[in-house]
Amino acid sequence: MTTAKARPWKACAAAALVGLLAVTTGSASAQPHSPSPSGDQQTQRHWGKRSWPERTLRAMTLEQKVGQLFVADVWGQSADEAHPGNQEKYGVDTPAEVVRKYHVGGVIYFNHSGTDNIETPRQVARLSNGLQRAALQSQPRVPLIVSVDQEGGRVTRIAEHVTEYPSAMALGASRDVEGARTAAAISAAELRAMGINQNFAPVADVNSNPLNPVIGSRSFSADPELAGEFVEAQVDGYQNSRQPRQTVSAAAKHFPGHGDASADSHIDLPVIDRSEEDWRANDLPPFERAVEAGIDAIMTAHISVPSLDDSGDPATLSEPIITGLLREELGYDGVVVTDSLGMAGVRQMYPDSEIPVRALEAGVDQMLMPPDLDAAVNGVLDAVASGRITEERIDESVLRILKLKYERGIVSSPFVPEHRAEHVVGTKRNRDTVQRITDATTTVLSDDAKLLPLDSGVQNVLVTGWNRPDYPGYAAEPVDDLADALSQRSDANVTSMPTGTNPDPATIDEVVAASDDADLVIVLTNGLRGSEGQRELVERLTSTDTSVIAVAVQEPYDPGYAEVPTWIATYDWRGVTMTSLAKVLVGEHSPEGTLPVTIPHGDDPDQTLYPFGHGLTW
Repeated sequence: MTTAKARPWKACAAAALVGLLAVTTGSASAQPHSPSPSGDQQTQRHWGKRSWPERTLRAMTLEQKVGQLFVADVWGQSADEAHPGNQEKYGVDTPAEVVRKYHVGGVIYFNHSGTDNIETPRQVARLSNGLQRAALQSQPRVPLIVSVDQEGGRVTRIAEHVTEYPSAMALGASRDVEGARTAAAISAAELRAMGINQNFAPVADVNSNPLNPVIGSRSFSADPELAGEFVEAQVDGYQNSRQPRQTVSAAAKHFPGHGDASADSHIDLPVIDRSEEDWRANDLPPFERAVEAGIDAIMTAHISVPSLDDSGDPATLSEPIITGLLREELGYDGVVVTDSLGMAGVRQMYPDSEIPVRALEAGVDQMLMPPDLDAAVNGVLDAVASGRITEERIDESVLRILKLKYERGIVSSPFVPEHRAEHVVGTKRNRDTVQRITDATTTVLSDDAKLLPLDSGVQNVLVTGWNRPDYPGYAAEPVDDLADALSQRSDANVTSMPTGTNPDPATIDEVVAASDDADLVIVLTNGLRGSEGQRELVERLTSTDTSVIAVAVQEPYDPGYAEVPTWIATYDWRGVTMTSLAKVLVGEHSPEGTLPVTIPHGDDPDQTLYPFGHGLTW
């Protein structure tokens, strides 16, 4: 049995957990007080480290305990903003009222057109402080876990004004484990400055299936050992610091491993048809490394794994998987949180009132974003009233949640200085550091046409291909970003012509006509397998007399679906990554990335186009 190692930051945290950091704008006296006791330092340390969670638990009503089991999404950019989304889902107007009504243990932020919690770092800090005030108005005073999905790459909820991060797979391509640790530490400090104290990252899934529609470049690698190294490093980066108030709780996801899925659990229940032996060899290692690193939380997957539990239940609701494997075999006693309960993968078999009850029976502690919070809460309360679940079982999970809040320093420092957020988040130093890390990720797969680095005779460059201006919370504009980065680094005349996600024939004709005036075309691709328009665009461009460089800007598997003499993989399309690509193109930086996955020829996994570890350099 593997047991969790002691968290190395605990000693630092214990010394820091004295008094309340009165740091919001306005006078300190206007802020709610922390539950930390008075007295000498030794008494405070003993009271908090050994007893605060237990004493707080004993002071809570059953309804308050059950509220701690849930993490809610809320609508609006301030705690007191009335928004119809809150009224529709929760029957109250403001995010603060949601917190007070349900006594929720946590909230999660999003940046899409629905909840739309994010505008600027200072605004996010103000929202976090307002929600913490709402949580601390009740007795006993229990602050919130404030969460976000800030993985890097395409899953980035806070995209503007902050430091951008490459995807996990890009980091895996760099083989720079220390760089991944540093990126996580920078992200943690920036998130904590905005009052966010938990990041649902890193992704511990091993992307062993190139056809995986939902994980892909969110995974560090198809190799379990390499993925495990990066998971462990990022857990350390998020959670361990000389300044505990600059750390966040990490949450490895999605146990027992979503990497071999061929369906998207947002819209279906994927079934993983691999043996237990294969699961242990391929999916388990990164989660073992996360547990050994002392990770605060592990997120479950809404997938069915018959070799681990033949009931057909998703892992989120599986006692053999959550209690048997994660709790008992791995010895994990931290917080287990579900993936969103609004996803189809967990809603196919049971009603919304039943799902949280079954999750608790499986060994889960906290439920994320139930679509009907009233039904979820009442389902748990009814289960306790009927004797199906004991109050002691509820206490077990609530105690884990309270311990996380205390040990992560949320209890002693629930608030953040709003005016400091913009001076901590997205600093030049942070951006420069992450840019250097990202510069090592670009992977040149082939250059049979001998186009790299670009010759000085290339005077006219056309950058075209995939972009998505309606990407949730952030316009994905890599074509323009790359064109700008090239213009800054060369004397060539660079033109950009984005084509969207699936260009129509008229758009393709326009781009092909424009290529006649170019010495070089750089075409960005994303998901060639499922986009006939993108495949047609690449085929038409390569049939002209103009030289073509193709770049896979998300999953690196696109070269298996189009024959182009020069292929590059970047693993994501963020501006920081397009800058690194431009540096390689012009010869400012040699390519260092090597494949963290194997690229098959098309859909045939038995035909290898580019092997694991492949990558050209000069």
